Amino acid sequence: MHVTGTHFTRFADRTEAGRRLAARLGHLAGPDTVIVALPRGGVPVAAEVATALGAPLDICVIRKLGVPYQPELGMGAIGEDDVRVLNEQVIRFATVTDDQLAEVERQERAELERRARRYRGDRPPADLRGRTVVVVDDGIATGSTARAACRIVRERGAARVVLAVPVAPPDWIERLDEVADELVCVSTPSPFFAIGEFYADFSQTEDEEVLRLLAEVVDGPPAHPGAGVDRELSLPVAGVRLAGRLTVPAGARGVVVFAHGSGSGRHSPRNRYVAEYLNRTGLATLLFDLLTEAEEPDRRNVFDVALLGARLTAVARELLGDGADDATAPETRGLPLGLFGASTGAAAALHTAAELGPAVRAVVSRGGRPDLAAPDALARVRAPTLLVVGSLDPTVLDLNRQARSRLRCETGLAVVPHASHLFEEPGTLDRVAELASDWFLRHLPRPTGPGST
Repeated sequence: MHVTGTHFTRFADRTEAGRRLAARLGHLAGPDTVIVALPRGGVPVAAEVATALGAPLDICVIRKLGVPYQPELGMGAIGEDDVRVLNEQVIRFATVTDDQLAEVERQERAELERRARRYRGDRPPADLRGRTVVVVDDGIATGSTARAACRIVRERGAARVVLAVPVAPPDWIERLDEVADELVCVSTPSPFFAIGEFYADFSQTEDEEVLRLLAEVVDGPPAHPGAGVDRELSLPVAGVRLAGRLTVPAGARGVVVFAHGSGSGRHSPRNRYVAEYLNRTGLATLLFDLLTEAEEPDRRNVFDVALLGARLTAVARELLGDGADDATAPETRGLPLGLFGASTGAAAALHTAAELGPAVRAVVSRGGRPDLAAPDALARVRAPTLLVVGSLDPTVLDLNRQARSRLRCETGLAVVPHASHLFEEPGTLDRVAELASDWFLRHLPRPTGPGST
């Protein structure tokens, strides 16, 4: 199984890259999984993955063997357990002599041993025998270090090896297909020159940060009050009480409210799937019912955009702390707000975006009916809005195009291939979740209030 995104992605830093990578690795969560990072740059990425999967974190110290007169160009790698991997093609092309290779290896071997002592201390390597091992780095260039790391964990007894990175060249699968059982990557942009060009902040990871992250995550994520929230809540709105489920991961960087046209939005399996994906990328979510059980059977209520929009607006204000009872969800105060609409909930989301103005930072619609929002509301929306539609849903696709033409904000229209209205085809809902995550992470600013702790 190989999971690779083909669209261009630029990460803010290694922490964001780790969260977005973790969102693609949820299927590996379990007691038999171990995360192995390549120091130093791979550790911040792997720490996010380990925390999201609830898995222990270890390291595999690897040193690239750089061409003497061009050190950033790898001609091989060495690793713990005396592993040595050479790229004969690069060595020939760069006309590196045996003596030059031996000198580079001698220097890198000394640094490898120093780092291993510094990072591990007296702690032995994790027991990988019979376990699924996810090897994580901040990106793939030539692949030499990743190849060496996969070989090391395999020799240490890993039953299954997964190589996971945020960014890699388009041909990385062809290069590394034989070294791992599964390859996972967020983005494979072209052209590809260097890993650092796909990070806004690619500053060097210092030893102190490596040691801190290992201390925090090495035995699994810490369990303490406030590490995260996952609870049911009752939302008082205009004389009725609406049921919802609030999930706030530790260190959440934003909150996304889901609006579903049918009444029981918090039970929608598709919304819950997307919400869980967003949680793994560090976004809080609120799934709630726009209608009460008594109101839902009347189909007129499902299409009453004014009613749905007014209720969504009231709930959004509660999350922002602007309502009469700002203690309803104190965990979300200070977090930037995004809206995710499905079915007629898309029109409600745009209604709310128009009403709340700059308080709403981004909107995503999944197979929705944004065309049902009032024309004046569409014209007043300022939040960047992404419309996601299946290619096998031509009627809704046409309606989304019409609605997009009335919007005056930044917009995107993503057509998911081979997807019908409910995105039930294999892989299509995963694509929706990826698109939504990318849009929200791109447009939600870093939080500054209490919810950002």
